[in-house]
Amino acid sequence: MLQLGTILFKLEGSVFPVLEIGLMNLETEDFVRKVVENTEANLQDALYSGNCIRIRILLRFLTAMMCSKVLQPSSLVVVFETLLSSAATTVDEEKGNPAWQARADFYIACILSCLPWGGAELSEQVPEEIERVIVGIEAYLSIRRHASESGLSFFEDDGESEKENNDKDFLEDLWDRIKVLSANGWKLDSVPRPHLSFEAQLVAGKSHEFGSISCPEQPGLPSAASSASYGKQKHDAELRYPQRIRRLNIFPASKSEDIQPIDRFVMEEYLLDVLYFFNGCRKECASFMAGLPVPFRYEYLMAETIFSQLLMLPEPPFKPIYYTLVIIDLCKALPGAFPAVVAGAVRALFEKIADLDMECRTRLILWFSHHLSNFQFIWHWEEWAFVLDLPKWAPQRVFVQEVLEREVRLSYWDKVKQSVENAPGLEALLPPKGGPNFELGAQDNSERHALSAELKNMVKGRAAAREIILWIDENVFPAHGFGITLKVVLQTLLDIGSKTFTHLITVLERYGQVIAKMCSDQDKQVMVIAEIGSFWKNNAQMTAIAIDRMMGYRLLSNLSIVRWVFSPENIEQFHTSDRPWEILRNAVSKTYNRICDLRKEISSLKKNIVSAEEVAAKAKAELDAAESMLTLVDGEPVLGDNPAKLKRLKSSEEKAKEEEVSVRESLEAKDALLARALDEIEALFLLLYKNFTSVLMERLPEASRVGTLQELKSSSADAMAVDLEEPLTMEVDNENERPKKSQLNGGRSSNVYNIGEKEQWCLSTLGYLKAFSRQYASEIWPHIEKLEAEVLTENVHPLIRKAVYCGLRRPISAV
Repeated sequence: MLQLGTILFKLEGSVFPVLEIGLMNLETEDFVRKVVENTEANLQDALYSGNCIRIRILLRFLTAMMCSKVLQPSSLVVVFETLLSSAATTVDEEKGNPAWQARADFYIACILSCLPWGGAELSEQVPEEIERVIVGIEAYLSIRRHASESGLSFFEDDGESEKENNDKDFLEDLWDRIKVLSANGWKLDSVPRPHLSFEAQLVAGKSHEFGSISCPEQPGLPSAASSASYGKQKHDAELRYPQRIRRLNIFPASKSEDIQPIDRFVMEEYLLDVLYFFNGCRKECASFMAGLPVPFRYEYLMAETIFSQLLMLPEPPFKPIYYTLVIIDLCKALPGAFPAVVAGAVRALFEKIADLDMECRTRLILWFSHHLSNFQFIWHWEEWAFVLDLPKWAPQRVFVQEVLEREVRLSYWDKVKQSVENAPGLEALLPPKGGPNFELGAQDNSERHALSAELKNMVKGRAAAREIILWIDENVFPAHGFGITLKVVLQTLLDIGSKTFTHLITVLERYGQVIAKMCSDQDKQVMVIAEIGSFWKNNAQMTAIAIDRMMGYRLLSNLSIVRWVFSPENIEQFHTSDRPWEILRNAVSKTYNRICDLRKEISSLKKNIVSAEEVAAKAKAELDAAESMLTLVDGEPVLGDNPAKLKRLKSSEEKAKEEEVSVRESLEAKDALLARALDEIEALFLLLYKNFTSVLMERLPEASRVGTLQELKSSSADAMAVDLEEPLTMEVDNENERPKKSQLNGGRSSNVYNIGEKEQWCLSTLGYLKAFSRQYASEIWPHIEKLEAEVLTENVHPLIRKAVYCGLRRPISAV
């Protein structure tokens, strides 16, 4: 017989196998009772470990078992009331900790999500009990705080508009859908109800009791709770209990008008469950998503759900490549329907690209270029040829430019050029075709060329790094100074490593010491990065790779990379190119990942210490037991059985102690490395925010004139002729999914972009500032008080503070 854990894993997600459990309950009652007990234990473990997916699926599993007469309805209501009580206590200002409202909302959402599956049976069999639950949920919603979308919205906003305060959040919206469902007699088309066909047989089985469960207590607020400590706990709670979906409304409502609101919610649950359970099995995932047993078409809903996950903030549940592959497989599985839907989604998002969050914009660029690379780079580029008439800083033009640049990385220049032949003007947006910019070639008649040739010969002759260092110290640096020496050495080594990525790695591994010896301080490292940028000025990808690899080999520090990114030549590209931002993202990500890796290693070592202690204690106990059996013969101790046994036990005890000491020493070493890494990331964020603040303060209009993003956008539009009566939505042609109107930045369908370059620069830079704050909020929160004292002072522009706090999801009013 299969183990119960395996059975539950296979049965939780579907009501059809649960029906089989109900039928099994008629003959093997003891087995089904064990299934119920095992489910109780699993749910209790999931609650205390905070496993959101498992909690939600197990509750649905319980609801389905109740429908199949396996579980008593009153037992399910008790489970609901336990969760409801915990949620109500959490948001209570006096008894609970409202910072953990995310968990309370999650519990309520779990209850509500079960009602489409079992609301009809509960209202029929235990009407008073389920009504008590409904009243309790309504009371909870009346005392909880409205969940703000600020910082996690797909589109840029100020986070404090009237619209945001009036819009329903996810839980309020779900509650409204459940109320409508209840008023309609719990009738919906998306939930199968196979148990109704076997109801006469199922009632003969015994309905089992479900044991009591308990919810974990939320952490208490510190005795001297500050807004920072409250915000940190709120952030931690939202990380552990994230909202499962944030709806991205891409298409007009008419595309899904046949789907009722509650059916849309259930369909979203289906699609998200398939994405979760088939992660790593892309073809099976696409197959199940394309064949859901529902009586209506759902291609548009499916596309919106996948894109909402791909673009979800602060990060998608799975790696973006997973969604890319699923979309590709769905296009192949549904060739007559889904490709046109995806194309329509791209066009709709392109229309709104000016307002799309900067992180979402980057993900969309990476996804779209990868998607096109799997379909021969075929796209109706002529539709977007108008971007050539837009300013170079217009988001739509930058989007096309970045997509083409990423396509070149995935293929080659001539192939991508060929793909835009139907819009030949777009060739101007392709990246430069040239290779490395080696300045010391044969065309250079100066002495630098001779030095470079000599260095090349030394490398070809496999000279050791110390020989080259000696040659530099004696022959190059004294005669030519640091500037020329750096150019000769770096350009030559980069030229040798320019053939392939492997060549670059080989050069850095062999001669990284040469660069490290020359550039021991930040100023010189900034010069190294500038030289790399000059050498690979025609290849953004190789620039990023070279800098990233050199940081990995500790030849460049993250602080020097930040300083270079915020140098004048790069600042001017902030709104027109992703090149500096890619390098900055890599540097911060590498620092952050190192901390994450160290924490994982420390956690593993702590577990190893516990195991080592247990092994050592066991070895000592065995040795003590053996020694207690010693007898004295002629005054000498003699082991009663085997004299070799005592020696072996002593050796085992010594080895166990040595292993324990070794693991403890490793833990101490890792703790020291983590402390150093935390100091590094604190310095990194301080420098990063100081640079952001400095460049933004120089360019932002006075706070008295511009206090919101909308005011910043409109500050340069007064002179533009903009017809505000034009509709702001996009209509999609029914036949070919192409937009009937192309509206740029909410303006007329024309080639006019009504935001000036300075304002667009500020909007882009503020967007990236918010994106960095959001992505690394876990590491920023511990340093928020220092950031506020040194960077986010009273004199800082309010838009800068808003961008940071919006990324951290910290209300401005709390500061």
